[in-house]
Amino acid sequence: MATKRELVAEVGRRYRTATRGEKRRIMDEFVALTGYHRKHALRLLNGAETCYRRSGRPRSRIYDEAVHEALIIVWEAADRICGKRLKALMPIMVGALERHGHLVLGTELRELLLGISAATMDRLLVPQRADASGRRRRRRRSNGLLRNQIPVRTFADWGDPPPGFVEADLVAHNGGISEGSCVHTLVLTDIASGWTECVPLLVREQGLVVEAIEMTRGQLPFALQGLDTDNDGAFINESLLKYTRDEGLTQTRSRAYRKNDQAWVEQKNGAVVRRLVGHGRLQGVKAAQTLSRLYSVSRLYVNYFQPSFKLKEKLRQGAKVTKHYHPPATPCQRLLASEHLGNDQKQTLRELSDSLDPPRLLNEIRSAQSALARLSAPDEPTEDSSGDNELALFLAQLPTLWREGDARPTHRQPPAAAHHWRTRPDPFASVWSEVETWLVDEPDATAKSLFQRLQREHPSTYAPGQLRTLQRRVREWRRAMARKLIFGSAVAADGRAYSNP
Repeated sequence: MATKRELVAEVGRRYRTATRGEKRRIMDEFVALTGYHRKHALRLLNGAETCYRRSGRPRSRIYDEAVHEALIIVWEAADRICGKRLKALMPIMVGALERHGHLVLGTELRELLLGISAATMDRLLVPQRADASGRRRRRRRSNGLLRNQIPVRTFADWGDPPPGFVEADLVAHNGGISEGSCVHTLVLTDIASGWTECVPLLVREQGLVVEAIEMTRGQLPFALQGLDTDNDGAFINESLLKYTRDEGLTQTRSRAYRKNDQAWVEQKNGAVVRRLVGHGRLQGVKAAQTLSRLYSVSRLYVNYFQPSFKLKEKLRQGAKVTKHYHPPATPCQRLLASEHLGNDQKQTLRELSDSLDPPRLLNEIRSAQSALARLSAPDEPTEDSSGDNELALFLAQLPTLWREGDARPTHRQPPAAAHHWRTRPDPFASVWSEVETWLVDEPDATAKSLFQRLQREHPSTYAPGQLRTLQRRVREWRRAMARKLIFGSAVAADGRAYSNP
């Protein structure tokens, strides 16, 4: 109604000062916009200030404080049941309370109490229910007029759209605490290809959302055509609605409380954002800048080197649901296979894909994650490595990185004390050079045959129970030789360099 009043006031001023021909045109536009009858529109435009004035006395109050207090007593005695059940129980409960002297009601008051409807009971008891539960429901700001202008699109309505129709969502990095301000991530996921873009927002504000979408449009390898959001106030507002209309974009929204309508972006919230950043709390400019650095690298790694599944069909037979998926493919591969992209766009994707180095990107991701981890734990020591030295160290650690647990610094638990000492002497230290010679001459020899040979050449030295130790040593030696072929160095898992054959 406030918007209608503003519209009537603005158009009314123009209408009253216009000429006869202009009044006809203004009236036609006003009727087409509002749907009012022309006679009603004429009255509004000729006297907009007096048309909405309320007349008459306010409605008299039927149930006074005495009825309200009696209702509270009956509700408490009935163990705080809902209004529909309380309405059915009211005659029985009131009679029981009066018989035992807990309630004394006059004739008029008793008739009013028994005549209250179930809906009125619930309405009168709203403050008491809120105080009893320890929380009051937050009054939501009405945005019904805006929501009515944005059509609803469900999960089943997408079909097979061309690249350019994206779903948008916000992920809060609040560490499970909603108080105060925290950094948010705006996630955009393309329906056709799964291409995902992430942008950090210092605060949750609709103007920043519009700026982030505008910035992301320049990074997309396809033209943005449509935007699908949830019913969050950060998306359902005048700023974003005006932006999509001015840019010729299709804006749709999901149904309230139906997250499956945005299944694509909800999946990326966990598989990309939470997997990269974790669930810790991030706030402040430094955290947003570090997050921006992480996303600038991860967008290349995720979209070019991370295959994902895409649902092909879902069949339901009774209670059984069967899902079939397309073969896993990266978003870049899906775009290259799409017939909606031009040859120039595909050539740009191929050139960028060929120029990317996956281990270097992953190393930069880990570096940014380490910076985020240090923000949440300032006492953590800072590693002094950069550039090619850092990349070389990262490549050298790839074969044994799994020993440290989670590779992501944002998800890693504090390490346990390392066991760096031997509990017993190495029984093969004196003959290991001899065993290495045998392995070089006979690469396919088993550890068991080597152990039997040692027993023959060194009788009464090795017991049968030491075979397992030799098997471990032989396996480590072969693993080191394999690393030498791959990485050009033979470094053992425990950091010792084995002798080269």
